[in-house]
Amino acid sequence: MSETALSVSNLSKRFHTGFEELVIFENLNFSVPRASKIAITGESGCGKSTLLNILGGLESPSEGTVRSGPYEVSSLDEKGLTAYRGGYLGLVFQFHYLLKDFTALENVMLPALMAGLSRREATERARQLLSDVRLEHRLDHLPSRMSGGERQRAAVARSLVNSPSLILADEPTGNLDPENSALVRDILFEVVTRYGKTLILVTHDREIAGLADHAWRLTKEGLVTP
Repeated sequence: MSETALSVSNLSKRFHTGFEELVIFENLNFSVPRASKIAITGESGCGKSTLLNILGGLESPSEGTVRSGPYEVSSLDEKGLTAYRGGYLGLVFQFHYLLKDFTALENVMLPALMAGLSRREATERARQLLSDVRLEHRLDHLPSRMSGGERQRAAVARSLVNSPSLILADEPTGNLDPENSALVRDILFEVVTRYGKTLILVTHDREIAGLADHAWRLTKEGLVTP
């Protein structure tokens, strides 16, 4: 098994507006060791979320390649992207995106059911992960009956239910108060470490970045790494 979870080669992203070209970033090259935790920081608008979206196959690069595990993400068709996001990848966003008419347990189970797991196995996995994020007392609660921090912890559990190798998290504590932010932060790092996952996290929070194995800064000159 490769020791590299993800590698990026000559990655660029540009947007065209009328007669102008807006360069978001250019010629990024980096690799992420398996089971490591990487924080990507930088000024607002520098392209952190765009970079994470490209790594997750949610946006296409202007040039360059992204290889994540067995997938060359930048060249996948829709079927390949579905397989990549459904099995190899887990996503955590700033907003939880829980389905409002489903309980916490059902929200976490759903990706596993869609991936073909039996209801029994999906239920067992979801119950365990909700216990891992300290929500065993909220299994039957709808999102409307959960706090913002609880909803985000359920989203963390959901990102792990299909046993992905790589977790991408985009400002996962950005909408939370300091107390809930610290709790979600600690639980996220705790569970990815427990299950041996690779984590790439976009954040503006220095305390979160300080927990990572490496904190890289995205600038106009590129990605500044240690």
